[in-house]
Formats: sequence, C-alpha cells, structure tokens
Amino acid sequence: MKSPRVVSDPEILGGTPVFIGTRVPVRILFEHLEAGDPLEVFLDDFPSVSRELAVQVLEDAKASLVADAHSA
Repeated sequence: MKSPRVVSDPEILGGTPVFIGTRVPVRILFEHLEAGDPLEVFLDDFPSVSRELAVQVLEDAKASLVADAHSA
C-alpha cells in the first residue's frame, strides 16, 4: 500500500511502516480493528495519531485494494 500518510524509514523502527510524524506502526491500527476494537480505542491508545490521519490511512488502504481488484 502506498500512502503519503505512511513512512517507511530505516531510521524509524528499522523501516517498519509508521504513521507520518509518529513512531506508531500502521499494523497496530489494523490489529486493533481485527480484534474488534472501535477506532476510538486505537486513538486513545495512540494519541499521537489523529482521527483524520487514521481514517485517511484506512481510505488509502481501501483505494489500493479497489485499484488492484479484478472485475468478475
């Protein structure tokens, strides 16, 4: 997934994709959602990630999946 809101830099957590401007790995958002947590739980756990940023990353992921989908 390419997103201007996610950075992967070897100097930040060894290149783990993180929300831009933070050290919060994007995978943590997906792990929270997979566990059934509402977005608010993630945002409470990681206040350095704004609601807008989290939603934009989710929208970027959705757009990436839709763009790669093959029509049936």
